Amino acid sequence: MRIKQLLALLFAFALVAAACGGDDTSADDSDGGDTESSEGSDSEDGGDGDEGGSSSSGPAVDIDAVLAVDLENCEAPPTGDPIRVGMAMDFSDVVGFVDIPGSQLVPHFADLINCAGGVNGSPVEVRVQEVGDDAALAASELLDWGAHFLIGPPFADFALPILQTTEGNVPLFIAASTEPSLSDAENNSYLVSFDDAGQASAAADYAISQGITRAFVFTEGAGVPYTGVNPDEFIAAFEAGGGEIIAELSYVWAADTDFSAQVEELSGLLEGNEAFFSAALGFQVTALKGQLEAAGFDGITYMGTDALDATGIQVEDNADGVIHTPHIFIEPGDRNDLLLTSYTDTNGEELGSRGFMGLYVDSMLLGLQGIQDCGCTDSEAIGEAVRAIEGFDGFSGEITYAGTNGTPPKAVPIVQVEGGADVLLSK
Repeated sequence: MRIKQLLALLFAFALVAAACGGDDTSADDSDGGDTESSEGSDSEDGGDGDEGGSSSSGPAVDIDAVLAVDLENCEAPPTGDPIRVGMAMDFSDVVGFVDIPGSQLVPHFADLINCAGGVNGSPVEVRVQEVGDDAALAASELLDWGAHFLIGPPFADFALPILQTTEGNVPLFIAASTEPSLSDAENNSYLVSFDDAGQASAAADYAISQGITRAFVFTEGAGVPYTGVNPDEFIAAFEAGGGEIIAELSYVWAADTDFSAQVEELSGLLEGNEAFFSAALGFQVTALKGQLEAAGFDGITYMGTDALDATGIQVEDNADGVIHTPHIFIEPGDRNDLLLTSYTDTNGEELGSRGFMGLYVDSMLLGLQGIQDCGCTDSEAIGEAVRAIEGFDGFSGEITYAGTNGTPPKAVPIVQVEGGADVLLSK
């Protein structure tokens, strides 16, 4: 990972912490070693019902039934051999804003599963291991513990050493990454989210559907991971839909806020009805928006990636009207709202990075579905079953791996910021 990418994510962490008003948990909640959750009891077999997965053997977990359990009123605990879920997580400022709350929510949901009877009578155990400076060591310790599959951190710096450790024999679910290069079903590496091509092309398609025929982008260069790939994909989809890209302008991700040079260059090109797209962070998009508005361009549609959700675009000044692509659009009373409320009610604190949390729980549920489908606990066979999953109905949408390289072709929410909140425009 480039140094400026590290700096960018430090900015992202700070902004998320500010946006959440102190409700986020911190790395101090985990001591940097491992934590484990294996308690629970049952009220109903988790394999019953029609929700939570789709396969020839039926869903491993009935999500809605699990969400309805009362942890104060569980049946006798499941007594089968435990299913062990290993989480190799990055608690640093770079990724901690998602991996810390994710590593707290997954054990909570495992407790709910166990309270609902486990998976076919087997309890689910979760162990969290911080990767620190040695992701390979963290993965080895989880495998020595007996993890049947792993949930890993978002970036290649740590995910690739984990894959080298597993040698492709143990399923690794990368919960919060959109990096296409980490998707490799043959090597048992699976994205749980849409990838960069998915989110950028969805934004382009939406712009075209709204009658926008001209657009400009900010990029760090063709092919540059995330900051270049997302604009590349937007350009391809926008032009394929009949649109015209009037400018591709360079900038420094996470650093630039003075866009006077770009505004000057655009002033001779803009008609005021264009779309703007980038993978920039929230404070950068609103800075550009303000500078273009000051130059008299009020009719531009500003669009961005999941980076805007991660960096708290909703609470940025002058953010109204900005469109972005979060992983999950949460509505009051839906599954994700019930999940997060359950955690808060049990633990007395709210989790941050709410739009990413369902990805972590889905990572566990997909591994459990693989175990259910293969009727086994052999990691290689679990991986084969995961590769065949179709129509899994999770917290983050429908997930299919069959016929893919490990990236699910998921629906992408298109949302717009209005009055400090996201409003769903399309999927």
